[in-house]
Amino acid sequence: MDRTQDHVSPTLIEGVTTWLKQSALKDTELETIAFQTCDRLAAIGIPLARVHLSFAMLHPLYTSLSYTWRRGQDVSVEGFSLPSGKTPPERYLASPYYQLVSKNLSHLRRRLAPDTPSEFPIFDDLKALGVTDYLAFRQSFAGNDDRGMLGSWATDDPHGFSEDMIRALLNVENNLAVAAHTAVLRKLAGNMLTTYLGGDAGRRVLSGQIRRGDGETIRAALVMADMRNSTAIAENAGRQVFIDTLNEFFDAVAAPFNGNGGQILSFIGDGFLAVFPCERQRSASQTATRAAMSAARNAVARMAEQNRNRATRGLAPINFGIGMHVGNVMFGNVGLRSRLTFSAFGSAVNEVQRLESLTKKFALPIVASDVFRQYCGGDWKPLGDEKLRGVPEPVAVHAPGPENMALGSDADLTFGADENRSEAEELMLLYRGASTRRDPAARPLN
Repeated sequence: MDRTQDHVSPTLIEGVTTWLKQSALKDTELETIAFQTCDRLAAIGIPLARVHLSFAMLHPLYTSLSYTWRRGQDVSVEGFSLPSGKTPPERYLASPYYQLVSKNLSHLRRRLAPDTPSEFPIFDDLKALGVTDYLAFRQSFAGNDDRGMLGSWATDDPHGFSEDMIRALLNVENNLAVAAHTAVLRKLAGNMLTTYLGGDAGRRVLSGQIRRGDGETIRAALVMADMRNSTAIAENAGRQVFIDTLNEFFDAVAAPFNGNGGQILSFIGDGFLAVFPCERQRSASQTATRAAMSAARNAVARMAEQNRNRATRGLAPINFGIGMHVGNVMFGNVGLRSRLTFSAFGSAVNEVQRLESLTKKFALPIVASDVFRQYCGGDWKPLGDEKLRGVPEPVAVHAPGPENMALGSDADLTFGADENRSEAEELMLLYRGASTRRDPAARPLN
């Protein structure tokens, strides 16, 4: 068969690999690297019909990313958290990627024809797209099987991939791995910082606020929450029960405050401090306090739902208190020169902590300052004037009334949202789970 028309210009391929090397040096985003690699290969004459790239990334929450490119269509992107300890379904164990990982292969190629049986379930989908040739590959980053790239090239050319095309794709794979590795490390740094410091604090540290004393002051609606009876649980129930209880509390109560304009600045033992930044204008303060109030009523409802679930397991309910205030908060790098932390402090932080402690006195889940009430609006029950330690004059405090506690359409009482995993997520789970299996005769995961 004469395939001279399938010659791939080495000069044009060198242009793609040079671009990939420059991308690694220029801190190009992973998404751009994935998209443009496919576009550039198609532009120089390689008849790609579909490309799939998945990147396993070391992350405290096991984040993974996947990209699927199709000629003439928008690229699809998936990002998700990977729960541990779950076996992938049987159809993923019967995938080309599993063959690569479980048998420690670098490539797997198959020619596809409409009238031949499909060796792998994914081939039925590829045949429907007219795919005639499929080449899967696996690249580990720095020899680390927990981080790396799984991918596949597919063409609908009637003759499949020529030797020139395969040679070109192998060359691109190596350079793509280098560029992707650099981008993944950069994204890893961002992921780690935003996970442990919070979104805004993580971005500030990445942007260079890394010296002791770096920081600033912002005005915000402040929220301080604390779990009740944590000391007794830790002493009487044991370490693991305490950790599980604390995580259930954070899942239910803290999650609503980490979105819709809010962010958790710090976890303090069995509590946390969240802020909803705002300017001094009344409208901005109203927006921030109302968003905080919405998160608070969601937190109360979510904890009630969590406690119902706990009751079915014979566990005691989790009680908590939330203080709400408006004021200035200072945050930045403090500590030793060799050991810094990004923390929040100031008189308003102390005051919201005192407000939270009043929830014990009044046996209520939420207590707010008068300034918070004024900006937030709605119905409130006055609790009287209270002396807060560190504040010269008594301050008026309030509890939200029934209207302020009525759930709206923004309520989210769901837990365990990772039950329905995407195809790309399963593939990354498969990569992580099977990458340690080096015996080709080893039994599949079950």
